[in-house]
Amino acid sequence: MSDIILFDYWRSSASYRVRIALNVKGVAYTAVPTNLLDASHKKPEYVARNPQGFVPMLSIDGHDLTQSLAIIDYLDAKYPDPPMVSSDPAERAKTLAQALVIAADIHPLNNLRVLGRLKSQFGADESATADWYRHWIVEGFTALEAMAPESGLFGGAQPNLADICLVPQMANARRFDTPLDGFPKLVRIDAELRAIEAFAKAAPEAVKPE
Repeated sequence: MSDIILFDYWRSSASYRVRIALNVKGVAYTAVPTNLLDASHKKPEYVARNPQGFVPMLSIDGHDLTQSLAIIDYLDAKYPDPPMVSSDPAERAKTLAQALVIAADIHPLNNLRVLGRLKSQFGADESATADWYRHWIVEGFTALEAMAPESGLFGGAQPNLADICLVPQMANARRFDTPLDGFPKLVRIDAELRAIEAFAKAAPEAVKPE
């Protein structure tokens, strides 16, 4: 068993990001499935280590790290090859801005607890919550499409942090039948990334528990 342990949920897009980053960097780890549907992430022993009770959590070097982008930042510092962000300040800022369109603007509005609140507090049915979900994806993807390169990946010849954030969000978009015709650059980049072994091995269908 690896000393590096990833507590994750197979369908969590934040967990998916960290799985990709670990694979891209060639870091071996042991996965501990943490089921969001049966509240495994809210058990006292888990919350004692991760006060938010979210996934992913990465146990590494005696630390329990949380929040996917913070985890990836740690991995980037510890395993700098290949880098997830450029050492050039302007390029670094550009990549972070692209990644945060997804991680800070789209994803927080569409995660499981928000959708649950829409149903429980405001009486939204499945159709209404799906419309909500698609709305925020389309809004964010419209901006991200304008930021995307005409050729290559967000990271150019190799994936970077923006690429790692894109693939899980594209999977969510397809899951909720989001129209993607208006985002040809994102569709192209996503297809190129999913053909990379490190991305394919991190996909939900590849890690779903039996």
